[in-house]
Amino acid sequence: MAQETEQRNRESRPPREGRGPGGERGGGERGGERGDRGDRRGFDRGRPEGPPEIDLDKLIQDSLYLDNQAHAVVSRMRDMDSGTKTQLRRLYSAVRRAVRAPEGERQHEFVMLRARLAYTIARHGLRSLDQLEKLLLQVTRKNDSRGYERFKDLFEAIVAYNE
Repeated sequence: MAQETEQRNRESRPPREGRGPGGERGGGERGGERGDRGDRRGFDRGRPEGPPEIDLDKLIQDSLYLDNQAHAVVSRMRDMDSGTKTQLRRLYSAVRRAVRAPEGERQHEFVMLRARLAYTIARHGLRSLDQLEKLLLQVTRKNDSRGYERFKDLFEAIVAYNE
């Protein structure tokens, strides 16, 4: 009886992508087609397309935009990540130190902060902070003191809303 039920379930399921009707590899349209590094062509490794990037110029000019972006990041954090308060506070302390650095060293401090943020995202699986990493790259390239201050303000709002 259990075998019949299992057989019916298998038959009612659609075949997995890249597999033939019996589940064997190489039977689909893509047929095991692979790129240079073994990746399937056009395959995005299961990463969902994220939210649109934060616009640095809007962030600098519009406080309400900053507030809305902070809320959006915190909302994604609650949906995607867990246990991020300590890591967030540590990163915020690093942001504050980088902003206080002498003007000649500030860009270097923010470059190193981006590396630290990338490490924290990878180590703790904080995919919701990918947007901040991209924004930090924009801020560092622009090398404008207002951009650094607004990044700090955004991070401060994120920490506050996450409490």
